[in-house]
Amino acid sequence: MTQASRRGIVVEVNLFCPMYEDGQWKLSPMNAANNTNEIGKCDKHAVYTLDKEPGLLAVQEQLVRKFIAELQEFDNLYYEVCNEPYFGGVTLDWQHHIVDVIVAAGKETSEPHLIAMNIANGSQKIQHPHPAVSIFNFHYSYPPTAVSENYGLNKVIGENETGFKGTADAWYRHEAWEFLLAGGGLFNNLDYSFTVGHEDGTFAYPASQPGGGNRSYRKQLKVLKDFLHGFDIPQLKPDQSLLKSDLPSGVRMQMLTDRGRQHAIYLQGGQQVDLSLLLRASDYHVEWIDVLTGKVVREERRTHPGGTAVFASPDFVDDIALRIIAVDTAVER
Repeated sequence: MTQASRRGIVVEVNLFCPMYEDGQWKLSPMNAANNTNEIGKCDKHAVYTLDKEPGLLAVQEQLVRKFIAELQEFDNLYYEVCNEPYFGGVTLDWQHHIVDVIVAAGKETSEPHLIAMNIANGSQKIQHPHPAVSIFNFHYSYPPTAVSENYGLNKVIGENETGFKGTADAWYRHEAWEFLLAGGGLFNNLDYSFTVGHEDGTFAYPASQPGGGNRSYRKQLKVLKDFLHGFDIPQLKPDQSLLKSDLPSGVRMQMLTDRGRQHAIYLQGGQQVDLSLLLRASDYHVEWIDVLTGKVVREERRTHPGGTAVFASPDFVDDIALRIIAVDTAVER
């Protein structure tokens, strides 16, 4: 945590994880066979419940309070209750109880932290959310349906695990851009280039690896980060109603906009596109950006009287980004 703080890195502290396989349960300290407390005399699917093994629940509560106490000084973390609780008998009542424990422990510190819950692989409409949860995370959320289904909660919708689409960069780059420009607030990918002995992220993984990650891909994510930081982000919302033309077959678009001054657009599909957008009267600074390098491949200054304006993209091989900002808008860049 100290090293991450020095480098401006946000850390997800994941408190629990289900017992996917018997081998995990045989090694777990929560298994009565592996502790001297004689607790955990239960099936692996009863570990994260309120009533099946009360002795385990008390220790889990103590562990959570220990984490909160030890990490209270750091402002660069959030707590996720359980990784993939939809596997292995993790009950919703137990998760909400752990949230309550985090909240109570946080009140004893000077800096309470955000709390996350992992909801589903892909997407799922969230029902009866705990009011203390600020982040709802999904895995493998492409297309980013999870965002549109749950955006009305006015909470952070995150994707904190990717993979199982091969090792090439393109899929995960598409996934990141689409999720965040659909209105997602968090993106975090599995990166198989970090291993013991390759802590700098340079491991050359085999083609059979279930996911990707490398220095080149991480530079592509920096392009995405820099693009978004070119806007007043809190003012942006996902909204494609300003698009007044049909997209060519095979082209996908995500757009964040404040419907007046700022418009962030991502296109994926690999061909030239003419976008007709309904904009207010203003002078605009327009930039088409290479998502691999971050370089501006076309830029213009345009005076628009109001109404529909057509923006013709350069030819692009796979994906491209468009930034449109009214020049009377002061945005920290």
